[in-house]
Amino acid sequence: CCAHGILRERMIFNMTEDEWDGSIKSHLKGCFAPTKFAAIHWRQERQGGRIIYFTSDAGIRGSSGQPNYSAAHAGKLGLMRSNARGLSRYGVTSNCIAPGASTRMTDRGLGRQGEGPPPSASAAGTAGDPKNVAPIAVWLASDAGAAANGQTFGARGHVITLYSEPERERLLRFEEPFIDIDELFELWPATLGSEPLERTQAWT
Repeated sequence: CCAHGILRERMIFNMTEDEWDGSIKSHLKGCFAPTKFAAIHWRQERQGGRIIYFTSDAGIRGSSGQPNYSAAHAGKLGLMRSNARGLSRYGVTSNCIAPGASTRMTDRGLGRQGEGPPPSASAAGTAGDPKNVAPIAVWLASDAGAAANGQTFGARGHVITLYSEPERERLLRFEEPFIDIDELFELWPATLGSEPLERTQAWT
């Protein structure tokens, strides 16, 4: 189970290469390194195993002030899916959890101003208690967790969710050997571009 990482928040036009590289290395290499050696063991022993990465809504939906954090967590989703395909033959499952809880890291992300205790100080026993994330992690790590592979789960408050996976929604087919650019511009609004604001409205 990989649940580590760092947070370095800046808009992309203010972000340094060190801030970018540090986040990518912490989150992605921090998942790759233990997974590699665990996978070697699992392939040799052929007794199965469990991979659980902690991702974020930033990686699923994107976060405007966290381009490095968003990219790193989106990378975890890709790594998880690759593991799910490649290691299933050895009885290994690979899944992600996108947690939602009140912690010292999320206190910082709120950009708090002024005095007073942070939200995480009073999270115990509430919907924001990090303990609410533990049950789905325990289930995924158990023998029963063999029923889930290549999936992303959300754990926020008293709710556990299952995210849908990316699927092709629309198709624009050209009969000629090469796509005609002028025809693409002409056909776009009624095909691939229909309801173009549907997702961006949800992001604002």
